[in-house]
Amino acid sequence: MKIVKEILSWTGHILLAIVFGLSITIFVLQPTMVQGISMESTLHNNDRVLVNKLIHTLGFEPDYGDIVIIDKRIDRPRSVADDILDSLRYNAISYHLNKNVDEIFWIKRVIGKAGDRLEFKDGKVYRNGTLLDEPYIKEPMLYTSDDVIIVPEGHVFVMGDNRNNSYDSRMVGPIPVDHVIGKYIFKF
Repeated sequence: MKIVKEILSWTGHILLAIVFGLSITIFVLQPTMVQGISMESTLHNNDRVLVNKLIHTLGFEPDYGDIVIIDKRIDRPRSVADDILDSLRYNAISYHLNKNVDEIFWIKRVIGKAGDRLEFKDGKVYRNGTLLDEPYIKEPMLYTSDDVIIVPEGHVFVMGDNRNNSYDSRMVGPIPVDHVIGKYIFKF
């Protein structure tokens, strides 16, 4: 009987530790891996990064220049179930175990927030009429557009640092803030 009690006690403690660890990964911090070249020369393919997920968990809006991880499935609402299942499926460990993971997350830089007026002239980005100083971009941007983008309420406009090789808000439009999953902290 004493052995059964001991086994149950250990099992309970192990399960509690697993739940606690998963909760941190789902809602607070998560390691993941960069896939692709859209953030060069700041981040490179296969860089391991740590993501602060409190921005999403607590409903904060990212700031200008923040590097964020976004759920590219903007045509549907996100749920807590998405937060849980996606954290388990898309992390630094899963990329090593399954090289064919369907990538649903993008890592991009916040260029515009709600109410901002964005213009793309002569390969440069203007926010509210002011030219952005962007020392982090890989090379001069070849993109120019006559369209003026007004970022809607509850959205952000994101772009990759490798502007000529990035699929971002220029193509899909502004991203709902609830699809900003986390904020890049550092690479390791």
